[in-house]
Amino acid sequence: MATTGPDGSSPFSLTPLVPANDGLPVTSSVVPEHSPFDPALIQQTKNEIRTLVQEITHLSRASLPVPQYYEEFLRRVVSALAAHGGAVWTARDNGPLHLEYQINLPPEFAADQEPIAARHRLLLHNVITTGQATLVPPRSGSSCDEEAGNPTELLLVLAALRLDQRPCGVVEVFQRAGGGPTTQRGYLRFLVQMCDLASEFLRNSRLRQLDDRQNLWLDLERFLQQVHAHLDSRAVAYTVANEGRRLIGCERASVTVARGRRHEVVAVSGLDAIDRRAADVRLLGNLASVVCAAGRPFWFDGHRQDCAPQIEKHLDAYLDRAHATVLGIVPLTAPSADHADPPSPADQAPPIGALIVEQLSSHRVEPSHRERTETVALHSASALAHALEYESLFLMPVWRTLGKAKWILRARTLPKVLLALAAVAGLLLAMLIIPADFDLAANGKLQPAQRRDVFAFTDGVVVEVPVRHEQIVEQGQLLARLQNTEVEMQIADLTGRKRTTQERILSLQRAQLDGRLLRTEEQNRLSGELLELREVEEGLDRELELLREKEQQLVVRSSMRGQVVTWNVSTLLLRRPVQRGQLLMTLLDLDGDWELELYMPERRMGHVGRATAHAGNALPVTFLLASHPETPFAGQIAEIHRMAEVHGDEGNCVVMRVAIDRKALPELRSETSVTARVHCGRRPLGFVLFHELLETLQRRVWFWL
Repeated sequence: MATTGPDGSSPFSLTPLVPANDGLPVTSSVVPEHSPFDPALIQQTKNEIRTLVQEITHLSRASLPVPQYYEEFLRRVVSALAAHGGAVWTARDNGPLHLEYQINLPPEFAADQEPIAARHRLLLHNVITTGQATLVPPRSGSSCDEEAGNPTELLLVLAALRLDQRPCGVVEVFQRAGGGPTTQRGYLRFLVQMCDLASEFLRNSRLRQLDDRQNLWLDLERFLQQVHAHLDSRAVAYTVANEGRRLIGCERASVTVARGRRHEVVAVSGLDAIDRRAADVRLLGNLASVVCAAGRPFWFDGHRQDCAPQIEKHLDAYLDRAHATVLGIVPLTAPSADHADPPSPADQAPPIGALIVEQLSSHRVEPSHRERTETVALHSASALAHALEYESLFLMPVWRTLGKAKWILRARTLPKVLLALAAVAGLLLAMLIIPADFDLAANGKLQPAQRRDVFAFTDGVVVEVPVRHEQIVEQGQLLARLQNTEVEMQIADLTGRKRTTQERILSLQRAQLDGRLLRTEEQNRLSGELLELREVEEGLDRELELLREKEQQLVVRSSMRGQVVTWNVSTLLLRRPVQRGQLLMTLLDLDGDWELELYMPERRMGHVGRATAHAGNALPVTFLLASHPETPFAGQIAEIHRMAEVHGDEGNCVVMRVAIDRKALPELRSETSVTARVHCGRRPLGFVLFHELLETLQRRVWFWL
């Protein structure tokens, strides 16, 4: 393929170009002396040019950015013509010429080479104005500096780029001089054909641009409808984060709202709820606070040259966790009604929030991406400002409710409303006037008044349980027998020591009787030793007595006549070690008196106390047994405990004992659950129904006002 060298020159040793039979220019290399042209080289060069033309054709039909297309297009055109270089010039909206791309631009055309560069620009303007391709020989033109001309030693081949049948630019090729007229016309014809392909690309690019812009306007219109459809700041933020992300084309979008000087992340695209304590959320809020304090947008694409130290600190902390490759933060500022034009930075109000866009894979900030972000931020700021202003109105929930209730004043509904108000007023009056029974609910249990828990008096192993469940036992009857090997060993040891001591005492006594002729000193020694042994014997007797008592405690007997109510007591205790104080079984006197224990919540005891003081006697109680829920029974409060205690799920309660008629009750079982009502007199119906609500308001609201 024919290409340019590093300096823009052709690697071939060029001689004048000759047109091929298909109209394409063909370069001739150094040829043998016996022939002016080498046919094989000519054919190879033609094939290379055809390949370049095909590449340009494919480029013109591809969807590429315009600057990239100019680069690829010009490089191939210069290669095909084996030219010194080239340039692409465009004129935007009849403005000055703009150099899009160049290869080996002559130094005479530089902007600082006036007035030489001015003559060249006049030449380009003539081509754009007339739309005619032209060849400009070297060193041509008038000597006047105000007329177009070619001040270089190169042949200029120029052709116009067209868009909508109007010239919009110029493709300029810097070709070496020396070719004949036919060769130069071949240059011009080839460049015109390539410019036609480039014009087709520009037309397609414009169509794609218009189509993208149309889609953008449709998406923006849909976005505006959604973002201005709410007056709730949180709903607006969620709409901006989710719909704005789709409109911008980023991978993640977030919205913050200013809370004083700090910014709080309120919405993240793709998330229904946000954990504000999460490290990512806190770090992003800190970064937005610092950026919004500066008052201007911040963009990060991996380069930190223009990043302030205050921002860089929070940026690094966030990127260490979020791993975003592109990050943009645009402050959201409420629009000002006092300025027709955008206010200056000095007059600009503090940001009310920030729009944050992130890319997790791309490393470039595209201009279109930034423009769309700023457009979304502009409209989002307006919607968010209106929502925050609406929410800041005093008693807004009340006014909203009253606004929704305006239908009650209509002519058709007014009689119904007045009737309903009259009914409500009558109901309230009835609750204040009509008396009702004021009963307080309490839970409890029914059990015999005489009950005994049988405990182990000492440690041991249960070796005998002669009783069973529901057996009637008499007072003093054997309930269980324990065995303690250690006690038995201690008794045997003390008995042996006592026997030894007694034998020693007898021996000393015989020695005293047989030794009348002994000296006085020896008699005194025997008397002292005998006295000591008798004291030891007394100590052993006391220890044996205590151990005998402990041995007696291994036999557990009933302290009352009653019924064993412990289930499966023999299996539960037999051959099992027990400790002192451990519960073995329970005895109940089912034939004696029964009592009802009620657990009244402490918060209701004030009503009970006032009712007791007012009634002057025991309060009546109505209760239901869990085993007989169909029949109510009556009783009276007999005793109220003076101390509150915790009773299971009932919480802090006061125990009240209720006197009941045993004969009126059916067959009972101990620990039967009871639901009771304590009658505390008569009070207004409204107080009876809502006294707990009133007490809650008194404790939680009125007390703190």
